[in-house]
Amino acid sequence: MDLALTEEQTAMRRLARDFVEREVAPYAAEWDRAEGVDRAIVGKLGALGFLGLTVPENYGGSGGDHLGYVLVTEELGRGDSSVRGIVSVSLGLVAKSVAAWGSEEQKRHWLPRLCSGEAVGCFGLTEPGTGSDAARLTTRAVRDGDAYVISGTKTFITNGTWADVVLLFARTGSEPGHRGISAFLVPTDAPGLLRREIHGKLGLRGQATAELVLEDVRVPASARMAPEGKGFSVAMSALAKGRMSVAAGCVGIAQAALDAAVRYAGEREQFGRTIAHHQLVQELISDIAVDVDAARLLTWRVADHIDRGLPFTAESSVAKLYASEAAVRCAGNALQVFGGYGYTDEYPVGKLLRDARVMTLYEGTSQIQKLLIGRALTGVSAF
Repeated sequence: MDLALTEEQTAMRRLARDFVEREVAPYAAEWDRAEGVDRAIVGKLGALGFLGLTVPENYGGSGGDHLGYVLVTEELGRGDSSVRGIVSVSLGLVAKSVAAWGSEEQKRHWLPRLCSGEAVGCFGLTEPGTGSDAARLTTRAVRDGDAYVISGTKTFITNGTWADVVLLFARTGSEPGHRGISAFLVPTDAPGLLRREIHGKLGLRGQATAELVLEDVRVPASARMAPEGKGFSVAMSALAKGRMSVAAGCVGIAQAALDAAVRYAGEREQFGRTIAHHQLVQELISDIAVDVDAARLLTWRVADHIDRGLPFTAESSVAKLYASEAAVRCAGNALQVFGGYGYTDEYPVGKLLRDARVMTLYEGTSQIQKLLIGRALTGVSAF
């Protein structure tokens, strides 16, 4: 793997960094307090091509490689992970799945709108009773002539109240487990689809997280994506790449923690000199720096594997596991550098810690990642 970025990748990273400094970072604390990101950010993300990265240009995407996508996602995570989540889900989980699994009609209809920001997507997998055990989901889609009638409840759905389309997973067959699951593209204005935003979250407070309730929602059979019964494969392939995006966002959180700790240590004085002179403060900062570099390299490796057509599923779990746990450590160490001031929302590190904590939970908990890694190494499933 060549760790030197190309001119195009360097330019993309700079574009993302400038965007974050101008359009995201100045408002992150305000959005966190208000529990809502300004929705105008979607159009701005689309205008720069960030919502179409890696999607073919003939479908309205902006092309590019997965390392470029990781660089942008990292910068967005550095500014506000609630904004990063918009891209990770609408592009990373939904648009990329449509590009990989959708019919030509579905690609032509949805991809230009998703990539431009005209439409937003959400990923409807998690249910109140099925998080890690997604293969046991209970939402049902019953065939009725040339349509399906869908009923069920989804929860903790990122972009849920903003989305124009749900990549929704429902049980279509009588077979237990993953074999009976199919994937559907369900417009959120379909009669019978109700949405309720979830407030009071510990972190990612600016992100539009929702519960979706479907009561006899009718969609045409053409809304099904991939053959009937292949929905779980769609979901797992999306999440394998999605974990790379989460890992990149965690690198951004960790980098923000490092930047804040170094800056504060150079300003804050105790015992007659700045705290940057104190060895134990330097230890905290050095621990953050090592975690940032390790998490970044593991995440870049996943992107490199994808771009070269190599297997990447286990590598993605490794990156997600390490980067999410590292982000929590980095934010915690940065808060320690800030001392009592870090415990207030006057400074960014408290928000970084709150945002980092959920990264060890969603798109596969740390424990699930360990099981996936163990299975890849031993060939033995623990499920």
